Amino acid sequence: MNQLRVWLAARHSFAAEAATVLALYGVYELTRGFVVGDAAEARRHALQVAAIERWQHLLLEADVQHAARLIPGLEGLLGVAYLTLHLATTVAVLLWLHQRRPDAFPLIRTALLIASGLALVGFLAFPTAPPRLAGIGVADTVSNAHIDLNTGLVSSVYNRYAAVPSMHVGYALIVAASVFWYSRRTLVRVLAPLYPPLVLLVVVATGNHFFFDAAAGALVAALAMTAAALLAVVPSGADSTEPDAGGVGREAPVACGGLHDVTHAREKDTLAMRHV
Repeated sequence: MNQLRVWLAARHSFAAEAATVLALYGVYELTRGFVVGDAAEARRHALQVAAIERWQHLLLEADVQHAARLIPGLEGLLGVAYLTLHLATTVAVLLWLHQRRPDAFPLIRTALLIASGLALVGFLAFPTAPPRLAGIGVADTVSNAHIDLNTGLVSSVYNRYAAVPSMHVGYALIVAASVFWYSRRTLVRVLAPLYPPLVLLVVVATGNHFFFDAAAGALVAALAMTAAALLAVVPSGADSTEPDAGGVGREAPVACGGLHDVTHAREKDTLAMRHV
């Protein structure tokens, strides 16, 4: 366990990090695709979610979708965003952190991995159909003549009943928080908090998530960030060095208390980096 915590607390070579993240994300997607719940149970859970939202006067998914359709071209744009924005933005931010903010990278990478693991538990424990399959008047605006979320190759690795929690929203919150905390450009920090609401609009307007799913994704993100911060603390007496490219050990980042301190243990090195 100590060795795992030391490994998680360190930033490794790009090749090692890329191989680890890609392998684990591949396992996550495959597991997510194969852990398919019973269709009737998933629809029943979706109706339960809809009932909760109706009770809270938050069953607005159909209204959001209708409003999006009133703006020419927006529906198609949101469909493309649903298929591409989630993964592309997450990868881009991880790459930026690895290259430009090495002290911050371990915390965010670990948080994303933990969030994915927690999400799998949710998919297995509470398989839930998305609004577009719940029979509540919400359409599937992503599927078209070129791609179908419900049949064919995509559906073979895509779990239609993995709506709770929404990891589009969970990932978006972790990614936005990292950009807000670690970017030094004012405009970027101002724009970062707008990313999660954009993702929320995308997943709701396309009929792929309830607002309840998004709230569950936010909870997963908060738990994952907390767990990642705790794991980033290298245990007393553990070897907190990792070999660099030349085989010489260098100290891994050590948490000093709080999420912000975890990634600023070597503040002098960080301040020496080039602004991006």
